[in-house]
Amino acid sequence: MKIILSAFFLFAFVPQSKAVTTKMFKVLDTCARYRLGEIDAKQAIEKLKLESKNSSEIDLKNIVSNYCSVFTPNEKIKF
Repeated sequence: MKIILSAFFLFAFVPQSKAVTTKMFKVLDTCARYRLGEIDAKQAIEKLKLESKNSSEIDLKNIVSNYCSVFTPNEKIKF
C-alpha cells in the first residue's frame, strides 16, 4: 500500500516541477539574450510578459534590468 501511495505522489508532482523548470529556463534565456544584445528591451518585455505603459527606451531598460537582476546569482553583473 505504501508503495502505491508513494508512486502516486511521485507521478502527481513530476509534471509541475518540469513546468517550473521550463519557465525558469525561458526567463534565464531571455535575460541572457538581452544581456548579450541579441534582443532589445522591448522584445525582452514581450517575452517576459511584463507590463509597460508605452514607456521610453530608458524606462524599458530599467524594467528589464530590475526583473533580470533577481535571477542572477552574481550581484556584480549589471544589465
